[in-house]
Amino acid sequence: MAVRLRRKIPQSSQFYIYDIDDKVIDRFKEEMTGFGVKAMKSSKDVADRSSNLVIYREIPPGSHVKAVYSDSEVGLLAAQNTSSKIFVDCSTIDPATSLAVGEAVKSSTPQNALPAKFFDAPVSGGTAAASKGSLTFMVGAALMDPYFPLLKEIFSCMGTSIQAMGGPSLGLAAKLSNNYLSGIIALATSEAMNLGMRLGLDPKVLSDCIATSSGANWVNSTVNPVPGVCPEAVTSKGYHGGFKIQLMKKDMSLAIDAARQVGAKLVLGGAGLAAYSEAADDLKCRDKDSRVVYRWLGGKEPNVVVEADDDS
Repeated sequence: MAVRLRRKIPQSSQFYIYDIDDKVIDRFKEEMTGFGVKAMKSSKDVADRSSNLVIYREIPPGSHVKAVYSDSEVGLLAAQNTSSKIFVDCSTIDPATSLAVGEAVKSSTPQNALPAKFFDAPVSGGTAAASKGSLTFMVGAALMDPYFPLLKEIFSCMGTSIQAMGGPSLGLAAKLSNNYLSGIIALATSEAMNLGMRLGLDPKVLSDCIATSSGANWVNSTVNPVPGVCPEAVTSKGYHGGFKIQLMKKDMSLAIDAARQVGAKLVLGGAGLAAYSEAADDLKCRDKDSRVVYRWLGGKEPNVVVEADDDS
């Protein structure tokens, strides 16, 4: 994401970065030599040096996101002046934490100053879409929000679908709903492929049939869980890269918690979360793309020549 953003904005712009991993910063600076990239020593330093827009990329737990903003010494809101700054968080966390962070951002500026703004903007598409610049951004803002045109312009450097979801935390509401559905579909597709193959079907023949039948879905056609069916997908590259199974477990859990809070009945959620939880703890599946749940089910894996991992 950051590479595409830096390449797309005017080269004269200053680009301030911070990461707790110095190796990440060093690799980014090396790749962006000549692009005006400056590494900072803390989140606070980034906010201090940025003139108006601070984008924070995905950080898994909500507690960590809150700390990035609220730490009294090095947090974003410890900056000398947050007035008129726009803070964007692309993490997938619980909506309640996001709303709390938004309130903290709003109250961080003096009463008579132009208030700082906060937007949740989780993304979908995985590492492949990030590298291609085809991410979907689910923005917690109304379509008519005066800041949305600027956000859309910035996000368009990294994505092709920029969706205004209606207001604060609704970007996260969309992301959790989407990932719940995506996780259930991937699990069901894995089960269906395993069933059909054990009944004697060739996996490619079965996948092509599903693609034109009532079971058609994106997972089947784009990142089929069976190695070799989609040759360019991570599932045909040892399940390396993609969306880690631990993250699917986290997002399923967040979606189920959110459903419980608003009284939304989920029939499949418990079984889905149990499957991803067990697969995430399985050494044969851990740290691999979430569609490796097919392996956890005991699915047959055709022999596929795995090329060098390109993290796609």
